[in-house]
Amino acid sequence: MFNKDIYRAYDIRGIVPDEFTAEEAYHIGRAYVEFTGAKKVVVARDMRPTGDEIEPELIRGLVEGGVRVMRIGLATSPLFYFAVHKLKAEGGIMVTASHNPGVYNGIKMTREEAIPIAGDTGLMEIRDLVEKRDWPGAARAGEVTEENVTKDYLDMATEGVSAEGLKMVVDSGNGMTGMLMKEVFERIGGEVVPLYWELDGTFPNHEADPLKGENMKDLHEVVNREGADLGVAFDGDGDRVFFCTEKSETIPGDITTALIGREVLKKHPGTPVIYDIRASRAVAEVISEAGGVPVMWKVGHSLIKPKMREEGAWFAGEVSGHYFFAPWYAESGIIAMGYVLKVIQEQKRALSEIVAPLWRYAKTPEINYEVEDKEAVITRLKDKYSDAEKMIDLDGIRFEYQDWWANVRPSNTEPKLRLNMEADSKELLAEKLREIEEIIKLR
Repeated sequence: MFNKDIYRAYDIRGIVPDEFTAEEAYHIGRAYVEFTGAKKVVVARDMRPTGDEIEPELIRGLVEGGVRVMRIGLATSPLFYFAVHKLKAEGGIMVTASHNPGVYNGIKMTREEAIPIAGDTGLMEIRDLVEKRDWPGAARAGEVTEENVTKDYLDMATEGVSAEGLKMVVDSGNGMTGMLMKEVFERIGGEVVPLYWELDGTFPNHEADPLKGENMKDLHEVVNREGADLGVAFDGDGDRVFFCTEKSETIPGDITTALIGREVLKKHPGTPVIYDIRASRAVAEVISEAGGVPVMWKVGHSLIKPKMREEGAWFAGEVSGHYFFAPWYAESGIIAMGYVLKVIQEQKRALSEIVAPLWRYAKTPEINYEVEDKEAVITRLKDKYSDAEKMIDLDGIRFEYQDWWANVRPSNTEPKLRLNMEADSKELLAEKLREIEEIIKLR
């Protein structure tokens, strides 16, 4: 069974077994070898039960292609990326569907140094090879070795981090970070209240997607009940993290980007900090105030990581809760958590007081609209706002005025437009939102 729809902009994901099967994983392994030529490949997986059947077939495909598979077993995506870097592998494949519900599984792929293979950097070529299913015989079969880089990763991710004197609630959402949290807090101290640290790929408590407000409710309740200093929520594979204050207010990803970016610039003054096109103006303002160089860029980890290399950035952040760090240019929710703890420790103030000056404008969450002709709508918006002070054709369009801005991006995989916007006041935001919605919904 071949299903081209599971090959997406950034990775491969589908419902098992209706859309994605172990047989497909075998052929993806063969196609990966054929496309990349890699001979040393890290393989990891998350805790989804279907990984028990998918990972062995993926490995079989790689081995039959002559690869030495360096298997690290259960891992977060950040640990997997670090392993590709640390083990000097020529590439890596992880069996995961990230924050998707438990009926899904999927695959993330990288080249050496965890450089992502995505829709515009080889994923569609791999898809085409899978569809043909025409595999040459390998000169010799590969092998599988078992590797463990968890200690090295945690040494790096927790170096200089302390939670002493703080009480925090950490929700792993039954995802992969639950596997690491006990050891993390043995290293950094503090008082931690565990929430859903048990690995369970069926996600019995809530979806492991902290970007959705409903999935933060349990964390908010426990932070309130326990009188904690902050709350932390990881997604299913641990590459995204969101924070909430002692008042149970979720801190948006762009505000966290500003907070961490300011800290990173203390170590690396004058360097670029990359943020995505959906982010608040406050991010660029804070970075500039801290002596850094703000660089707006496209949405998506496979686009941000090469941009970091190109610009020489030590840090990048996305509204969606991805935080990227050099020198291996990959996400780490644990490193991001360490920076937030450091800020609280140094400022000796409540987190709500620390972030309040960064919350400078009224902003919408991302709003999705079903649209048949996306390009026609974007053209109408360009015409309507042709007098904007700035019209940025970077990822969709972002048109900026002195007191408000909006970004409209087409979805890569669905007939949808995604709107993010911000204004100096709630009243102006509401007025401009109504105006834009009328244009989007015009037939």
